[in-house]
Amino acid sequence: MATASSFGAVFFSSAFAACFAEVCTIPLDTAKVRLQLQRKAPPPLPPVAAVAGTGWAVGAGGMLATILSIAKEEGVAALWKGIVPGLHRQFLYGGLRIGLYEPVKAFFVGGTAVGDVSLLSKILAALTTGVIAIVVASPTDLVKVRLQADGKANTVKRNYSGALNAYATIIRQEGIGALWTGLGPNVARNAIINAAELASYDQFKQMFLKLPGFTDNVFTHLLAGLGAGFFAVCIGSPVDVVKSRMMGDSTYRSTLDCFAKTLKNDGPGAFYKGFIANFCRIGSWNVIMFLTLEQVRRLFL
Repeated sequence: MATASSFGAVFFSSAFAACFAEVCTIPLDTAKVRLQLQRKAPPPLPPVAAVAGTGWAVGAGGMLATILSIAKEEGVAALWKGIVPGLHRQFLYGGLRIGLYEPVKAFFVGGTAVGDVSLLSKILAALTTGVIAIVVASPTDLVKVRLQADGKANTVKRNYSGALNAYATIIRQEGIGALWTGLGPNVARNAIINAAELASYDQFKQMFLKLPGFTDNVFTHLLAGLGAGFFAVCIGSPVDVVKSRMMGDSTYRSTLDCFAKTLKNDGPGAFYKGFIANFCRIGSWNVIMFLTLEQVRRLFL
């Protein structure tokens, strides 16, 4: 079991690594949110737009086109909309989910050695820390999504002046409970993705280190981070789309209502809308975060 001081050190090193990754990759996250909030356009569509609308190709509705469109129409700074609540989120969520991972894992296995921990115990520990962390950090996620979505033509214009104004306006107009709008899909999404990221990173790293020529270095961390990111996106994309739509559009009555309407109106492919943007975002985020975390741990822990 980790001591209080070691938990504090892990928390702050994890929070720093998560915040650094957030600053580097939030333009991809903004593009991902805009893609996920797209509704199916009325026919007829140009062939390239029809393909790009699925999020699997970079065309009229793809990641690159979305980034360029935001930069041209709203200014380059708009790509970093939501960075302040994004940093709030990563400080809380990133610090807690990783800082609590080892103590919770030790609890599940009864304090046995790390080498004896099974993959199932790692997954259960990551699911648990993901739930705890996102329940605390969910209001920051809501504000970030709303700020990122605010410039989109077919969403409700809320015209928040910034993150603090958004928190205050939501509480004043919708009540404090509204800060946890979309908590269901957000808990599902982050618990699943946290389990996929942390458990798969451990497994990929362990697997690579058993191969000839691999050592515990930057290249191994890079490959393990990419593998963790891809695995997390494949599993978490459907709940991520529902989460973004519920947080970006308050007309949905519940998680199931959002899921049903998305399936009915946009088809099953909508649940993987923005997949490329999501993988670029989560894949690069994982690489940067785990690389930074490994280096910080070697220096300070």
